[in-house]
Amino acid sequence: MIKEAVLHIPLSQYAYAISEDTITLRIRTAKDDLRSIAVFYGDRVAYEEPIPVTKVSMHKCASDDLFDYYEAIITTDLTRICYYFGLEDNDTTTYYYSRGFTSLMNAHRTEYFQFPYIRREDIINIPSWAYNSVMYHIFPDSFANGQRTIDKSKALTITTYKGSSFSRLGGTLRGIIDNLDHIKDLGVNLIYLNPIFIANSYHKYDTIDYFNIDPCIGSNEDFKELVTKIHQNGMRIILDGVFNHCGPDFLAFKDVLKNGEKSKYINWFYKLKFPIEYKDPPNYECFAYVKEMPKLNTGNPEVRDYICKVGQYWIKEYGIDGWRLDVANEVDHDTWRAFKNSVLTVRPDALLIAEIWEDADVWLKGDQFHCAMNYTFTYLCRDFFAQNKINAIMFDQQIQKSLMRYPRPVANAQMNFLDSHDVPRFLSYCKGNIKKLALAYFYLIMAPGIPSIFYGDECLISGVTEYEYRSPMDWNNIDNEFSSYLKRWILVRNNSDPIKKGDYTTIYADNDGLYIFKREYNDQAVFVVINNSDKDISVVPDDVRSLLYNKSDLITNKIVNDPFSFKALSGYIIE
Repeated sequence: MIKEAVLHIPLSQYAYAISEDTITLRIRTAKDDLRSIAVFYGDRVAYEEPIPVTKVSMHKCASDDLFDYYEAIITTDLTRICYYFGLEDNDTTTYYYSRGFTSLMNAHRTEYFQFPYIRREDIINIPSWAYNSVMYHIFPDSFANGQRTIDKSKALTITTYKGSSFSRLGGTLRGIIDNLDHIKDLGVNLIYLNPIFIANSYHKYDTIDYFNIDPCIGSNEDFKELVTKIHQNGMRIILDGVFNHCGPDFLAFKDVLKNGEKSKYINWFYKLKFPIEYKDPPNYECFAYVKEMPKLNTGNPEVRDYICKVGQYWIKEYGIDGWRLDVANEVDHDTWRAFKNSVLTVRPDALLIAEIWEDADVWLKGDQFHCAMNYTFTYLCRDFFAQNKINAIMFDQQIQKSLMRYPRPVANAQMNFLDSHDVPRFLSYCKGNIKKLALAYFYLIMAPGIPSIFYGDECLISGVTEYEYRSPMDWNNIDNEFSSYLKRWILVRNNSDPIKKGDYTTIYADNDGLYIFKREYNDQAVFVVINNSDKDISVVPDDVRSLLYNKSDLITNKIVNDPFSFKALSGYIIE
């Protein structure tokens, strides 16, 4: 046994409650190192000594390039639990507890791993509607300003007493209203808008006024109508909240620029230096080194209260369904805890998504966010589907590793996407190969998590630079073969609990691009086959053949049977 590979962390993604009577326990080991693992658990305050324990066999739930992961889901009347593991290597059993390894388990219960109490407040509680969501991500300036049109000549520059705002392409809220039928026709049911509050720039990440819609985009009345019509169409909407920083014309920063050290707002900003040098680079903290985006001091209770009021306002007054929070990893954790508590006070089922590009575990403990933007997913799909830098075995290993970073309810709610307003279009990574784009989207729709479609991907927009990947919506190309397939895949997902909420189990992966996995939920199973190679594949191992054959492909409605070939750069949903 490779003991240094063994890992269990109490009260983490390795030990979490999913209800008041059910916990999930996991343990990591070296890959292909052990024959079996069991967990022994008991009542940590039992009268007996030694305490009675119950043995539960664990199953291997995932494997990556280095490790295996075992899991047991335990339903019990106990509220206070202690536990240890039995690791079987050939004919030897080694026990693993809080102090390490032993061949004879005679330690006192206080030295076992501890789950102190299953408190309902600590149970992972993600809005149930999130698992049923397919997201459509809109960059408002680029989308539309009329029915099936984006007229760049209508781009505006508007100056008021609050400051100057401008748009680049002229997209408006009215344009989104006029094209809700297109969005709904795709089968999506959740719309995410990049910032729409009054701001200087076309992208609106330099906020001037958090309580009003930017006049270049529309009005508060337009937004209220948009939310109403989105809900009438059976969809939901989340907004982009930018609270790490503000814009140069935000009231508080204007006052600092005017009054310097005498400003009553100097504690609203992080690490100010006087005199303020409003130049490139500035002498004060900003988003990156952008002088137009001074960093807010969210640790100041006044700033924190202001942010929480904004979060509540757009829910109470306009009925939005949640927030995506910008640069979440640079804001203090207590602010996000306060924000979540304040928002959920007015809407208990609001969804909170963090923009975090790296491992987001520390923000996804249940006290701050429900989920995060899953950039790891984006990178893996780029490397596998677009650029063929990794094979199916390596892709699966990395996907499994990413799924094990979080408790399963969190992993199944991550915001997955192939591209966004901050990265090149996936079609550009594919060098214009639509089949590669289509296969990546097929996987996106079938994988665990909330799939997000960036506006215009259905129209085959490409682009590598900022202005390119934020190109105007191509309304002349909304009806094409790829968009037809996309609608079909989304329809299958919307009607399949295993795909929306099920466990993810690898069935087969090889060096040629064939990748097969199973999504399973409440004894219902769906098999997904992906051939990410440039050749048809008809030979599969016998154990895989027995799982798939004589079942129906939901895309073609054909029975999988001899002779059957998985076509190059194609995906199959077999049930």
